[in-house]
Amino acid sequence: MKKFSARRIYAGDGNVWEDKVIITDDMGTILSVEDKSLHPDGVRFIDGIITPGHINTHCHLELSHLKGKAPTGTGLIPFITHVVTSRDAAPEAIQDAIVQADREMADAGIVAVGDISNKSDTAAVKKQSDLDYYTFVEMFDFLHPGRTAETLQQYLPVFDQQSADGHNKKSLVPHAPYSVSEALFDEIALRNTPGGTISIHNQETPSENELFLHKKGGFVDFYEKIGIDLHHFEAPGNHSIHYALQHLDPESRTLFVHNTLTTSEDIKSAHAWSSGTFWATCANANLYIENRLPDYNVFIQSGAKMTIGTDSLTSNWQLSVWEEVKTIKKYASYVPLDTLIEWSTLNGAKALGYEDRLGSIVPGKKPGLVAIENIKWTNFEPDISASTSRKII
Repeated sequence: MKKFSARRIYAGDGNVWEDKVIITDDMGTILSVEDKSLHPDGVRFIDGIITPGHINTHCHLELSHLKGKAPTGTGLIPFITHVVTSRDAAPEAIQDAIVQADREMADAGIVAVGDISNKSDTAAVKKQSDLDYYTFVEMFDFLHPGRTAETLQQYLPVFDQQSADGHNKKSLVPHAPYSVSEALFDEIALRNTPGGTISIHNQETPSENELFLHKKGGFVDFYEKIGIDLHHFEAPGNHSIHYALQHLDPESRTLFVHNTLTTSEDIKSAHAWSSGTFWATCANANLYIENRLPDYNVFIQSGAKMTIGTDSLTSNWQLSVWEEVKTIKKYASYVPLDTLIEWSTLNGAKALGYEDRLGSIVPGKKPGLVAIENIKWTNFEPDISASTSRKII
């Protein structure tokens, strides 16, 4: 049996405690939460905050070897071009970077990851990792139905090589509205197990909505440069997310990722479409690529179920969910800390279907515990701008 306490405990489900002790077994399962007065001895005290383990709902682990190689502030289309043309490297270098990134996430207090995979490079590491992984094998045919069969031939073997057991899950997913044809959407839906999670990049750059509104903008030029003919594509005249909603399964959990240009009307449409709608924000990656953030007020006012991702080391300086929390707090100080912790813990667990074990400090769960230290305490919310996170169990 182990005992932990802190100046403040954020349970992940909205509860915030002081003068409490968390009691776990030696493997980290929560046995009880009791008054500190009942435990005068044997308590490990954290001079800061304790939270449940963090959930990283959007990562590209297989791109970890590209850390520091993509310039910042270029915009999404130049960034995509850079990744596509420079992601190849020696297999040993790719594996070493994956192993290191997996370890760094665990040390920073992450317990589960929603991970995008285009290749099978991460499969071996995930089987041995202490983290839970939901692998999203991502598919795209550049909106061209003539490429759908080729796409399936390329990515179905990748899907087969990814593990799905007690720790790990997997789904086939569409990359983004601007890169997936109706035919490929249909093929993906046919091959997934009902009730799983689907991830899709959404409204990350103005060019995406321009394509669907007017068949103009950066993606038209991008596809022309890579030899993709869009003559068959007709702009539907509304935002890109509506195209996705027409072809996704409302019975699955759906995780829309980035959402920097998503409006309140877009959110209302998605919520009316399915109660299983989740939204992943990747603040540091959004700043890295396009120097913009979502309007978090719009999501809060819409009652959106927000989660937090890191994206990849190609588009971020690190893979710590807590660093994402700090960035959001810096630029959107109106978001309460307990809300951000709920985004980074329980909401993420729900989005990936791991809420039975992870996401909140509740007896019977084994959520992991994270120490948040180096906090400046004020009369209001604690100042977390210089804080650090580390796994304690």
